[in-house]
Amino acid sequence: MDRLHKNSAKAIGARIMKRVKGRWPGNADIFAAMVGPWANGYPSDGLGEMTDTHGPYFNLPLLWSDMIFTTSPKQIQIVLATEFQNFEKGERFQNSMKSVLGLGVFNADGTSLPKFHRSMTRPFFTRDRIIHFDLYDRHAETAISQMKQRLRSGYPVDFQDLTYRFTLDSATEFLFGSCVNTLTAALPYPQSISIVPAEANDARSLEANEFSEAFFEAQEILSSRLRKGWIWPLFEIRKDKTEAPMKVVRGFVEPIIQAALKRKESSDSVNEKPEPAAVGDDETLLDHLVSITSDPAVIRDETLNILIAGRDTTAATLTFLVYFLSMYPDVCTRLREEILTRVGTTRAPTFEDIKEMKYLGAVINETLRLYPAVPFNVRESISATTFPSEDPSEKPLYIPANTKVSYSVFIMHRRKDLWGPDAEEFDPDRFLDHRLKQYLIPNPFIFLPFNAGPRICLGQQFAYNEISFMAVRLLQNFTSFEFDQDALLNEFRPPADWAKCKGRKAVDKFWPRYTLTLYSAGGMWIKATETDSLNLAQV
Repeated sequence: MDRLHKNSAKAIGARIMKRVKGRWPGNADIFAAMVGPWANGYPSDGLGEMTDTHGPYFNLPLLWSDMIFTTSPKQIQIVLATEFQNFEKGERFQNSMKSVLGLGVFNADGTSLPKFHRSMTRPFFTRDRIIHFDLYDRHAETAISQMKQRLRSGYPVDFQDLTYRFTLDSATEFLFGSCVNTLTAALPYPQSISIVPAEANDARSLEANEFSEAFFEAQEILSSRLRKGWIWPLFEIRKDKTEAPMKVVRGFVEPIIQAALKRKESSDSVNEKPEPAAVGDDETLLDHLVSITSDPAVIRDETLNILIAGRDTTAATLTFLVYFLSMYPDVCTRLREEILTRVGTTRAPTFEDIKEMKYLGAVINETLRLYPAVPFNVRESISATTFPSEDPSEKPLYIPANTKVSYSVFIMHRRKDLWGPDAEEFDPDRFLDHRLKQYLIPNPFIFLPFNAGPRICLGQQFAYNEISFMAVRLLQNFTSFEFDQDALLNEFRPPADWAKCKGRKAVDKFWPRYTLTLYSAGGMWIKATETDSLNLAQV
């Protein structure tokens, strides 16, 4: 096969990608060595070191299956935009994801099916809908009230858990028209404390946690399947590991869907045309879906796909943003000054306010650069093609048909040749000063937190607005934040030997891990100083 690819490449004036070779057949030794870092390492462990050795792109065949890995913006641009129609999710990816994502928008392939899915959801991410911030404000007020109550009792807050609840409540109200109110349940206490108050184990709290835990478990299993490649079914011969958590997830979603279908049936207004009908001002995504189809599986898949996007990615970004504010107090102070100058201490921000707060946008972008919510992604080539070499004097690189192409924006966002010698440092000013024109403007594909091309995230502006709004409300209510590493169990703290490594792996105090999206292992425990010192300042 290697000789065939060499001949095919030569025939079109190209060359094959550099191949990583291990000691065992099928690179089984490399595969075995990567299992540990994948499960318990830093997100870039393994592949990051390979880019140091082999360059920004290479072929890493695992168990006799080629995998092109790239952190090249030029090559990622081809996959996502220039030759979009030649790169699909692929049957292997779809089969591993189907038990959770079904054939929703994130798992759909071809040209017509993704367009159909996006045509159903696009009307709900128009400017008119995403600039009404009343929904954010209600849930932000509840979240901050819960946060203050817990801090005043002398305990830190798991801000990651809080933001997952905030984004889940916001997303369910936005998508379904009915909020699940997870923010009204008691927040978790640090696992390191010996006596946990009874309120943490009441029925409402347990119910609020059940869906989140099941959804997280299902995504962990999907992530494990992707890492195992084509052999993953061997580990699930006896049963589908996603079956149990998805039973919980479907138990949460399906009654809402059935109720919506019954409402449509009773009004005798089910519309099964392939194109979406006009969307009413008060219509939710769920209302719109049931007007298009009565198939509960299609509706379920679509809502779950959008729920992952609307909840997990935004929650992760807010979590990491508050972590950075706790670690860089000068950034926190400057951001708070911008917010108070623009909107004051109590007024809710408008869309125009958020658009004018340039430093807020820079802080969000810098958070997304260092910790993009989706750190790795994958496509599969349909027909043979070529990738450009980053060195224009070299021949292009041959990409065979039906070849897995994996790319990492996590690693690309930290490349010093793309972002400058301070690429590993947290510095929001890089999105405001001369570095913006030096690096990003000439090469916009070096920054891809929301994907790109025809499948760019539909909810990108929705996410920016939600993150911005919550950040404003937080800094109107708190003057500073402190990361409480003592609240973490030892098993969730970064290993001591990481301090000897380079880059953010040596600097950051939390342990970033990922399923389909990034998260902080063990939570993100935060203390804060309230704006009103009369209400207890430092806790």
